[in-house]
Amino acid sequence: MVQSYKKNYKIAESYDTIIIGSGMGSLTAATFLAKQGQKVLILERHYTAGGFTHIFKRKGYEWDVGIHYVGSMEKETSILKKIFDYITEEKLKWADMGEVYDRIVIGDKTYDFVKGVGNWTEKMIGYFPGEEQAIRKYLDLVFDCSKTSRNFFIEKTFSPLMSKLFGWFFRKSYLKYSRKSTYDVLKGLTDNEELIKVLCGQYGDYGLTPKKSSFAMHASLVRHYFSGGFFPVGGSSQIVETIAPVLHRLGSAILISAEVSEVIIEKNTAVGVKMKDGKEFRAKNIISNAGLFTTYNSLLPKETFQQHNLGEHLKQVKHSVAHACLYIGLDGNPDELKLPKANYWIYPDKLSHDECVDNYLKDQEQPFPVVYVSFPAAKDPDWPNRYPGKSTVDIITLVPYETFAEWDGKRWKKRGEDYEALKEKIAQRLLKALYEKEPQLEGKVAYYELSSALTTKHFVNYEKGELYGLDHTSERFEQKFLRPQTAIKNFYLTGQDVATAGVGGAAFAGVLTASVVTGKNMMKEVL
Repeated sequence: MVQSYKKNYKIAESYDTIIIGSGMGSLTAATFLAKQGQKVLILERHYTAGGFTHIFKRKGYEWDVGIHYVGSMEKETSILKKIFDYITEEKLKWADMGEVYDRIVIGDKTYDFVKGVGNWTEKMIGYFPGEEQAIRKYLDLVFDCSKTSRNFFIEKTFSPLMSKLFGWFFRKSYLKYSRKSTYDVLKGLTDNEELIKVLCGQYGDYGLTPKKSSFAMHASLVRHYFSGGFFPVGGSSQIVETIAPVLHRLGSAILISAEVSEVIIEKNTAVGVKMKDGKEFRAKNIISNAGLFTTYNSLLPKETFQQHNLGEHLKQVKHSVAHACLYIGLDGNPDELKLPKANYWIYPDKLSHDECVDNYLKDQEQPFPVVYVSFPAAKDPDWPNRYPGKSTVDIITLVPYETFAEWDGKRWKKRGEDYEALKEKIAQRLLKALYEKEPQLEGKVAYYELSSALTTKHFVNYEKGELYGLDHTSERFEQKFLRPQTAIKNFYLTGQDVATAGVGGAAFAGVLTASVVTGKNMMKEVL
């Protein structure tokens, strides 16, 4: 049943802009457009809004499905902080995770990532005293690459003519970095494979190993967290809860359980959407935040897909990694259980990140190539007010879509005993990894549930349950069609595929898309 995310909203027959999907890119674009006087309708097929920012509840617990921590929220000068303050009207608050935000565990060694560039640098030099020159040069490259990203993403707002005339100039400095793999850049600085492995210890945040990932993506992620990790006070559900009232006040809305079956195209112009129940909504602009593959393959008419040869676009990019996440409910509050705020990134000893993944993909009985452990109950200062005497843990690892592909098409929660048995096997392995790091938690687990790539596909509607949209390879950054404007008039894209992975990347994409739709520089609104 289609319903408004906020009650007593009267649905109109037409809007200025309709946005498909309610993820971070949609929420950001919608708020910017609404504040420019547009009437915006967000259509979400799921029964809850937010995309990867949504939560779910089970057995008296709640878990955040996509936001485990966010960087660049340390002060008012942060552009990302300004964007969030703008779209939530400063209602969303952020809790600092403290000095240590990530712990990189390799075998029996632990390397702490601490907030503050100077602190981080001294910590790394302390771990690798013979590599000071390489570490400082690495930092120079990270910051220089980050500086070049501004013009690269500004170019995505250019008209086709402007892009043809001047685009190369705005893109060239960034492409110098994006065309190199993370591993090649680091190998050019040092032969110390342990150092390279540590510096790439957060690769799971964008889902691609050092030899396959673009250094530009790596640099963006690392730079993002230098000021530490932050978590939304009250959990990630507060993102929608603080944005929805702003939209509602401005005459816009989020509809949930509202599945779009097709974008209506007339004379190569997007004019509306057709819902699964047959109802149609009309709008001057249509924006898709459903991801490139889903948008092209499922939402556009076949004749439009063929007319613009969009299949060739899809051949130039790949789905990003799929994952499994174990959601754990514990008896006891975070203090009693001595839960850390810092995340664990746990890796096998000796082999490189790429070798660990290759071995695992050949034989999934091999050690998990990465195990990420997050303690959301410890990060959120409001948690004890909502769930006294309880705590939660999230554990994520790489499990490819193909592992579960034979059950694709079967109903959620109805996929059979073999599917559940495979999930239970993975869950037990992840619990073992948790107990090795936090042994006091053994015997405290009251509930656990594992999600697979099919779970992600069911709830987020990505074709192969991918976590980060498109893979962040060097080739990805060459594709000029990954921009808000499309070859179809009044039809636009937003979200991770337009910019980069994560909540920050999706939020920036929302600003870019709003800029293209309005023809104004929306960043001026927040700066």
